[in-house]
Amino acid sequence: MSEERYDVVFIGGGPGGYVGAIRAAQLGLRTACVEARSTLGGTCLNVGCIPSKALLESSHLYHQAQADLAAHGIVAGEVALDLKAMLARKTKVVDELTKGIGFLFKKNKIDLYEGTGRLAAADSVVVTAADGSERTLGCENVVLATGSEPMGLPGIEIDEKRIVSSTGALTLAKVPKHLVVVGGGYIGLELGSVWGRLGAEVTVVEFLDRITPGMDGELSKNLQRLLKRQGMKFRLSTKVAGAKTVRGGVNLALEPAAGGEGETLKADVVLISIGRRPFTAGLGLAEAGVAMDARGFVPVDGDFQTNIAGVFAIGDLLPDRPMLAHKAEEEGVAVAELIAGHDGHVNYAAIPGVVYTWPEAATVGKTEEELKAAGVAYKVGKFPFLANSRARANGDADGFVKLLADAATDRLLGAHILGPDAGTMISELVLALEYGASAEDVARTCHAHPTLNEAVKEAALGVEGRTLNA
Repeated sequence: MSEERYDVVFIGGGPGGYVGAIRAAQLGLRTACVEARSTLGGTCLNVGCIPSKALLESSHLYHQAQADLAAHGIVAGEVALDLKAMLARKTKVVDELTKGIGFLFKKNKIDLYEGTGRLAAADSVVVTAADGSERTLGCENVVLATGSEPMGLPGIEIDEKRIVSSTGALTLAKVPKHLVVVGGGYIGLELGSVWGRLGAEVTVVEFLDRITPGMDGELSKNLQRLLKRQGMKFRLSTKVAGAKTVRGGVNLALEPAAGGEGETLKADVVLISIGRRPFTAGLGLAEAGVAMDARGFVPVDGDFQTNIAGVFAIGDLLPDRPMLAHKAEEEGVAVAELIAGHDGHVNYAAIPGVVYTWPEAATVGKTEEELKAAGVAYKVGKFPFLANSRARANGDADGFVKLLADAATDRLLGAHILGPDAGTMISELVLALEYGASAEDVARTCHAHPTLNEAVKEAALGVEGRTLNA
């Protein structure tokens, strides 16, 4: 006998789950959310996006105070690092935001159950609390929103001390002399930037021949160049064959990806950041008959429904879609609206991706490589921040804006920005893609002067070879 009955139960209180629960409640559905952590927000808010951005901002300011203020005529005394205070600020930011979500749950009358959720049937979720006690929630619909967890390397144990995941890299007690980041994706580059700014020597080891795979190749190449200029070292086309914890550090066994003679790379700390995998342990999916693919992802139809009627999945559980918090939020809203009988939709062609290094790298839509592979004729418009008056005034003029438009129709197909505050600037171009704008539409839109976004207008003008300031 179920203790409670709901219109919808979300298993997982991360960005997809908590946003979806709020939207479901707004639409009048009796809503519950099951969360294993004692705080809401999932990986993103607790040990991912938010704490890493707090440290990125703090370390950026520290680096500016050390290296950049003199150029602005600001003479500072000796700059010292208080790592304990920096980490405490990060924790405070997380605490305040998690409490904010708790307030939103109360405001929207969402019932929160702390514990692990297990799908007992299509209309039943069992919640197991930390003390082992269980209670059953009856429901018309279940949304699986349990997110993902870091992937490891075979034979290498992550102890979160010397060999760490992204979680452990957020709480290092001291700045390592040499940090080796295994994996050249978004997370590894961001955390490598944090500790590099604070004084660590950082080496990135990547199996592929480039960093940020999947990003536009020209953007990746120039991002690597700028990070290298900041002191980050790169070992591309290199395989990690093993790791041995020794006194004072870790010995990494490296081999060329194509085969060949191996070598040993010594590090104080090693960050394993090779990707993430869907978190489905203990969910009871196999027992309930929910289909999963060979990698553990949960396939869904166009309405986010699994092969079991009334059981839905969103976020990092879905195959072949970006593992991004904002994408999960959009899916959470969409699935809530569909369950409530409304229209729900996510345009996967207009999901931005951002690397929060400095400069930032932001992208949306198609890359040049994808357009070439698909045989699509396209035009390119580019504009360097070096020619942007605000970027020059700020003393922060690395990078460029690059737009790709259909050669026949001028419709915008992709946008890629490497530069200051690129993660904010990309929103204009996400909106343009969402509404099917042409490059000319963007070019004819008045942009305030002097702003960084004028580089977007100039790149749009550049599609037809008519930039005004370069």
